[in-house]
Amino acid sequence: MNEPLKIKEKNIKLSVIEGMFASAMAGFTQEYFTPFLLLLGGTAQHVGLLNALPNLLGSLAQLKSADIVERLNSRKKMINIFMILQGVMLIPMAAISLIKDMPPAAFIISVMFYTGFGALASPAWGSFMSDLVDKDKRGVFFGWRNKILGFTTVGSMFVAGGLLYFMKKIDVYKGFALLFFLAFIWRFVSWYFLQKMHEPVLHKNNNNQFTFFQFVRRLKESNFAQFVVFVALLSFTVNIASPFFSVLMLRELGFNYFLFTLITLSSTFTIYCIITRWGRHADKAGNLKVIKITAPLIGCIPLLWIINRSPLFLICAQVFSGFVWAGFNLCTANFIYDAVIPEKRTRCIAYFNTINGTALCLGALMGGFLLPHLPCLFGYKILTLFLISSILRILVSLFLPLKLKEVRKVESLSGERIFFSMVGIRPVLGSERKTIRF
Repeated sequence: MNEPLKIKEKNIKLSVIEGMFASAMAGFTQEYFTPFLLLLGGTAQHVGLLNALPNLLGSLAQLKSADIVERLNSRKKMINIFMILQGVMLIPMAAISLIKDMPPAAFIISVMFYTGFGALASPAWGSFMSDLVDKDKRGVFFGWRNKILGFTTVGSMFVAGGLLYFMKKIDVYKGFALLFFLAFIWRFVSWYFLQKMHEPVLHKNNNNQFTFFQFVRRLKESNFAQFVVFVALLSFTVNIASPFFSVLMLRELGFNYFLFTLITLSSTFTIYCIITRWGRHADKAGNLKVIKITAPLIGCIPLLWIINRSPLFLICAQVFSGFVWAGFNLCTANFIYDAVIPEKRTRCIAYFNTINGTALCLGALMGGFLLPHLPCLFGYKILTLFLISSILRILVSLFLPLKLKEVRKVESLSGERIFFSMVGIRPVLGSERKTIRF
């Protein structure tokens, strides 16, 4: 085996190990920020701010991500710095948990910086990883990698939920403090494995530099820019409702932490069971084809919560949610990798995340603003918010992707054939199995 291939395979293996510890950190934090805010006495408006402000800070910070990479002349150095800073921000969260009597605003600020530091590293990490994998194998590889990391996230979320369930009998605040401290440990272990990775050469070309406003001015003519607008608008409509699923379960329906975790995990677990399958289909039929199939189905998810709110039904609803989000999220990321040349990739990922993060922020703020003023649906104002979100999701997903074009040559396959192949009614596309090395 030649030396470059050995280095590439070593990087791939280390990226999985590093990602597993990063996923453990996410499993101990992301889904438990809202429950902890509610424990501190946070209102629905606080929940909206918790989901809006961190996304806004993270999205605006990424405007400088590409410039920082170019100044450091290294994506790895960039990732190192902000991984450490993100980990450090878990310490104030643990301290707030132990102090207990703290205003919700203090926790929201901590989450803002935690999210912001992580967001700054995101474009560099996406560019770094995309250079490790051949473009015709990205669907399979990232599906496989995300599956491993996803099961790590699911396992850590399950452990975290069980820990909170049992700590509630002793002191649930100390339970949250333990979660945040363990997440701090996982972040620094992931950083340790990142140090062992070899960074692919970063090619610089001044002709590939462009400002955010130059990018925005190309919205009407650029296929990629129009794709960014579509994803951002869908994110806006999703985040009108998304932050308030936790509020419905914990505050309105009175679910305990274990049941909350079980329902939440149903979606996450499904995502990583099915993501490799979506990846194989996307490699053959194209990422955009999968996105056009899954986006309208995302609009149906809130309707399931309106129909029935029994725990067993919600678990089934979350399985459906995981099925469609697995395809959409994987193919959104891979579409970016396909559409942008390596020299522009860090900057384009940063601008994509800036616009998408701003849309997420505005969606959460809109949801928090609307919620107190809405009429009840089946006894809950939140369900009215879910209905609004669902209608807007469906409208965006049906009309905005019509002008988008696939960026690589793929097989001509109907959306119906792909969908039925995914659910197993028809044979899996390309069902022959091959061993692929990376």
